[in-house]
Amino acid sequence: MLKILVGKKGVGKTKRIIQMANEAAGGAKGNVVFIDDDNRYMYEIKRPIRFIDASEYKLDSAPMFLGFIAGLMANDYDLDTLYIDGFLKIIGTEQLDELETFFKRLEKLTKDLNVIISIKGDPGDMPRPQKYLMD
Repeated sequence: MLKILVGKKGVGKTKRIIQMANEAAGGAKGNVVFIDDDNRYMYEIKRPIRFIDASEYKLDSAPMFLGFIAGLMANDYDLDTLYIDGFLKIIGTEQLDELETFFKRLEKLTKDLNVIISIKGDPGDMPRPQKYLMD
């Protein structure tokens, strides 16, 4: 399941995704991973959640990020849920309209996982279909 939180800067996306991750930590069937574009929220994430600072891996494109996710999945067969904050900074783009193909590939790759992504932007600028968007 792929779900996306979209909103403009300052509306509380990061706070919400951290809260969602912390709530999921106790009830997840497998491992929970939180990926961020830096380590600024590392201490707000509960201890059972694996925190990854994506800036340490020099990711700079959507295809490179897909390979990174595939590597995580190959390394952790018990991976249940991925939370991704600062997504556009991680992949190095601000163009929401270019993400349609990426979302299709990510959904196919992670078909057995829960993936929640926060994206800074206007929900109206998201690619179609918008079936992934969360309220």
